[in-house]
Amino acid sequence: MNQATVTEVVTAVLTQPDGRVLLAQRPPGKAYAGYWEFPGGKVEPGESLEAALARELHEELGIVVTRPCRWITRVFEYPHATVRLNFFRVFAWQGEPHPHEGQVFSWQQPDAVEVVPLLPANFPVLKALSLPSVLGISHAESLSVDSFLARLDVALANGLRLIQLRDKTLPEDVRLALARETVRRAHLRGARVLVNGSLDLARAAAADGVHLDSAAAARMPARPDCEWVGVSCHDAAELAQAAAIGADYALLSPVLPTLTHPGAPTLGWETFSSLAAASPIPVYGLGGLGRDDVTLAQSHGAHGVALLRGAWT
Repeated sequence: MNQATVTEVVTAVLTQPDGRVLLAQRPPGKAYAGYWEFPGGKVEPGESLEAALARELHEELGIVVTRPCRWITRVFEYPHATVRLNFFRVFAWQGEPHPHEGQVFSWQQPDAVEVVPLLPANFPVLKALSLPSVLGISHAESLSVDSFLARLDVALANGLRLIQLRDKTLPEDVRLALARETVRRAHLRGARVLVNGSLDLARAAAADGVHLDSAAAARMPARPDCEWVGVSCHDAAELAQAAAIGADYALLSPVLPTLTHPGAPTLGWETFSSLAAASPIPVYGLGGLGRDDVTLAQSHGAHGVALLRGAWT
């Protein structure tokens, strides 16, 4: 791909507290007129992404952005152009969005979009936006199965909607029984469960997908055949491989020092931010973070936080 032919674009995901996002219909006279997309526009020469975002949203929607967070970056080749979509999640703004350029707007839930047709580049983005901001990683190995299930019920009642079933040292029959029971309880609450490692185990437990460690992802020639795929990553190369096999999200760790690995090297927020912003798939921060760190993590480009102990306390 010739970098000179890539058009830099900023794209805004305006997000309401209930999770709805703003979609705009392209007006007559533009390419793909009538198609729905996220608002945004081209970056002008010498303009920063943040400045372009503020300008475009003021020109297009009449709002002043007060809390923009870098999110993901995706390159998409249309017949007429190749664009690099620099996505921001916008959680706060001043003013009420209204059309300045003849568009039609609609607030939509990412997993139940009712407007058509959508620009092709936005299908994986909407799927990513249906992921919650907190991911809980099981540790029944240390809690005991019964204690974990009791804490799972509390977490689900309190809104946890994404679970990675880890516990890889449990006997196979115990792990299968735990996976099935976790899935049963989670599905009653509308939550998703991804099983760490085995696609066969995930299918046997009727789980929603698999979560791979970086070594397993490196051996994958293609995406596993399931609805949801996550990958644990620690650097840019592993994030690139996760995206290459079509994973839906990545965990990136360790962000900060952890109790389980005291003194181990950490990414820190600066490195985490640059890696997350360059990723085409959403990234959860893992390591040294708590439930109260969601806003902080999002301000550094994370989709949210992944929690081991913190999800069950």
